[in-house]
Amino acid sequence: FNVGIPISDAWHLLTDIESIVPCMPGAELTEIVDETTFHGNVSVRLGPVSLKFSGTARFEEIDEQNYCAKVHAKGSDEKGRGGATADIIFQLESREQKTFVVIETDLALSGSVAQYGRGAGMINELASQLVGQFSTSLHNKITEENAMASNKSDGSEVPKKLDSIKPISGVSLMLKVGIAILTRFFRKIFKRQHSM
Repeated sequence: FNVGIPISDAWHLLTDIESIVPCMPGAELTEIVDETTFHGNVSVRLGPVSLKFSGTARFEEIDEQNYCAKVHAKGSDEKGRGGATADIIFQLESREQKTFVVIETDLALSGSVAQYGRGAGMINELASQLVGQFSTSLHNKITEENAMASNKSDGSEVPKKLDSIKPISGVSLMLKVGIAILTRFFRKIFKRQHSM
């Protein structure tokens, strides 16, 4: 996804966990252990099941010169239905005063949680929707902060801070995921019929 600020600004923003967690649907920061380690919760819905993972995320590598970072995250469902581990690499690329962010995730689910997310590409569609919501929230945050900075510099009254973006609702997210899966399914059928 694209971030409408120069790469150095985008890097500082995206590595400021406390600042960006409110932009991630369903995420909550509960403790800052040190500069690279954080405890938190992530609430998500897989099919008919609502899950809440509690766990830890840690920056394993931070390459400021190349604007690249690697994060390892692990957590377990609060009701004991399984767990998740993820290795996430994000790389920033400069594109004409904007920044293009590439995120690569290696996700492993265990326990009954793994079964909920299996069929019909549910995990990929869910991830796509979450990243889309995150980038929209991040864009809104940047726009809001730029407007506030602009108002401060010209001496005009600073507007009240807007309410932070609320996490995407389970119903809304699952509706989008379901539509994406059905669309892909019918496209395959349509292609098959026309190729016969």
